[in-house]
Amino acid sequence: MRRNVKFNHRASNAQEGRRPSISEASEVASEPGSPSRHGMNGKAESEVSPISEYEKKKQTFITRTIWTFVMIAGFFVAMFAGHIYLIGIVTAIQIVSFKEVNAIANVPSGAKNLRFTRSLNWYFLGTTMYFLYGENVIYYFKHIVLVDKVLLPFATHHRFISFMLYVMGFVFFVGSLSKGHYRFQFTQFAWTHMALYLIVVQAHFIMNNIFEGMIWFFLPASLVITNDIFAYICGITFGRTQLIKLSPKKTVEGFVGAWILTIVFGYAMTNILMRYQYFICPVNDLGANILTGLSCTPNPVFLPTAYKLPFSSDTSVTVAPMQLHILVFATFASLIAPFGGFFASGLKRTFKVKDFGESIPGHGGITDRMDCQFIMGFFAFMYYQSFIAFYKASVGDVIETAIQGLSGEEIAEVVRGLAKYLVIQGQASEGVVECLGRELGRR
Repeated sequence: MRRNVKFNHRASNAQEGRRPSISEASEVASEPGSPSRHGMNGKAESEVSPISEYEKKKQTFITRTIWTFVMIAGFFVAMFAGHIYLIGIVTAIQIVSFKEVNAIANVPSGAKNLRFTRSLNWYFLGTTMYFLYGENVIYYFKHIVLVDKVLLPFATHHRFISFMLYVMGFVFFVGSLSKGHYRFQFTQFAWTHMALYLIVVQAHFIMNNIFEGMIWFFLPASLVITNDIFAYICGITFGRTQLIKLSPKKTVEGFVGAWILTIVFGYAMTNILMRYQYFICPVNDLGANILTGLSCTPNPVFLPTAYKLPFSSDTSVTVAPMQLHILVFATFASLIAPFGGFFASGLKRTFKVKDFGESIPGHGGITDRMDCQFIMGFFAFMYYQSFIAFYKASVGDVIETAIQGLSGEEIAEVVRGLAKYLVIQGQASEGVVECLGRELGRR
């Protein structure tokens, strides 16, 4: 009955209500003013398109520049704030660099679950730092350590304690060897010891430079930094000949040009730093800073000396010996220290990594910035101890000699003798000698 019934509202709206066909949709999409499918996607694609190579380099350059100034500012703030802050920075660099160097070694997937592997690495680091830091404290502050009742046993037996701590780690390592992982475990053992020598031990000598005087820390570090800058400038200006395959961008012209400019910089900087006792005096107060300053009898290397010219006996030149020594420092920083960077480049190529880490944005890891500094600091310490150090007896040396070489009665006799000497010099009264005689006689 309802076969011929028509629904007019459906018929009238059929054109509007039905879903358009593909051809119709394409025609509608092609009409002027209507957003095409490709147009919308094109806009979206343009919004999420990858950053161009130029933009990447620009962002990297900006980040690198900002963090360069941050590091330079932090370096000077720490240096002027006092020696203790520089020691803290060197300690942090030791730990982070050790972590980065150990991290780049490839770890087989089956060995990741081995127990105590990483713990032993950190244990050996702690043992090494205990030994090295203890040596520093005993050497530079023996007048405090050797008269303290609690610290005296640790000071007199420091090396034996350090050795036994290392032996404990060695025995634990042998006991932790796991069948099927021997190669990996011994590789890690050797790698850890290499890192301890190349990083921790060399950084220890940098710390010794700080104790000997700020100039022995600042000059070597600044020579390496400026040499790197000069090598870059000379290289991009007139560099043509490749220096070494490990660093394709290094050129012979940049290498030699940086050497000459580094000598000029070192000579000028030395003339400035020699005028300030804060830089040339050894540490006698860890609380000292640029405002409080330091005072000492200057090392003769900083005092002007007359040198006769070999070709004329009547003509002489007056310069401080340090102005001649700096030529050796600048030459080492220019010709030898860069090979620390080449060594690090070869190490990174071996493990197919670009940087040692990401500790410093735009620069990579701490080790990437310190690769030349370690060997330069080591050289500075050895050169200073061999040709520059001025040795004289200190209060700590006398106390150490008395404690280790004399009996209790002999030390008491030395004290009485020193008291009589002070009375003769007018620096003590007779009552001091009598009091010491009574007190020492009772014991």
